[in-house]
Amino acid sequence: MFRPTRRAALLGSLATPFLARTTLAQSKEPIRIGTLTPLTGAGGSYGPAMVKAARAVADAINAAGGVNGRRIELQSEDDETNPDAGVRAARKLIDVGKVSAIIGTWASAVTTAVAPLCWESRTMLFTVSGADSITKLPHNGYIIRTQPNTELQSMRAAGYLADGGAKRVFALSAQTPFAVDSYNRLAAVLKERGAEAVGDVVYDATKTSFRSEVDQALRAKPDALFLNGYTPDVTVILRELYRAGFEGRKFTFGYAANAKMLESLPPEVTEGLISFSPSPDPGSPAYAAVKQALGTDTPDTYSCQVHDHVSLVALAVAKAGDASGAAIHDAVRTISQGGGAKVGSALDGLKALAAGQDINYEGASGPCDFTERGDIEGCKFRFEQVRAGKITLLSVS
Repeated sequence: MFRPTRRAALLGSLATPFLARTTLAQSKEPIRIGTLTPLTGAGGSYGPAMVKAARAVADAINAAGGVNGRRIELQSEDDETNPDAGVRAARKLIDVGKVSAIIGTWASAVTTAVAPLCWESRTMLFTVSGADSITKLPHNGYIIRTQPNTELQSMRAAGYLADGGAKRVFALSAQTPFAVDSYNRLAAVLKERGAEAVGDVVYDATKTSFRSEVDQALRAKPDALFLNGYTPDVTVILRELYRAGFEGRKFTFGYAANAKMLESLPPEVTEGLISFSPSPDPGSPAYAAVKQALGTDTPDTYSCQVHDHVSLVALAVAKAGDASGAAIHDAVRTISQGGGAKVGSALDGLKALAAGQDINYEGASGPCDFTERGDIEGCKFRFEQVRAGKITLLSVS
């Protein structure tokens, strides 16, 4: 017989009713989860691995008997790194696929576009997008973000640049939902550290040349450039900076400075480029599972986060005794933060929940503790540099 714990009783509406848990065990309907990732477009180098990581954890749960006897059914759609395509795909997942959660939206513009569809239909949205504006939307708790927001990322970027001796920083930013917020936070932190943001150009990332933007940046005489864009446009900008003879520091996001970029540019063009990205937890059992699933020793942070998205959904469903988006909404924090026993995999968490224990899931991306708005509370960052055409780790902090 199920006996609610004192903590469950205190959670009130978030507690798991015995009747609902029994109903879940008896139901054979699959738990439907939609992956909405960039299989093509600017984020296309990340989407396939994200889907593969999500499928690996779902397959592991299904092989172990599912969630209280219910299999996880993944439905995958390509958002094309494009808001319009993302909306069409989200409608298909929600209206036709009847998913209770959508996971993995990557570009902030895509997440912003599909978010209203999710909260209006009470479909949980788990995202790896960083724009501050996303969780400021009136989502009523239907957004969970495992990626650090723009404020946190820009604060760490500015601190790293200032600590490294940069005094005059200019930002070249793709026209995205996080461009303005990134620059404002960057400027504020640089000022606090005795450095200065000397200007910002926001450009159309679909252009084939950014020479006028580069010339405008160099007229400000910066000693460091913050390249706030995606792989295709940052690739072009780096080539034009090399032709212009810029010798200062070049700094960008890890999702821009990837293997695809290095393959497309001569080593001398990318030499010295510094990148940063949220760091997964290499000591986590979930991280080891992602490594095995992807066949790599260095899985990207987005694949790790999406692995955690599936795990969080499965554990929330098990806790709630219900696979609806509303039930996941109510239960997700009860299995990911608090005083429960720490678990490093969905399988361990499911076993603990079945034994009536409270749990605190910590996954491949690290602790999954979220603010009231749905933002991740904090994480470590990984700083890397391109040397002789290869990415070299500088630090994790």
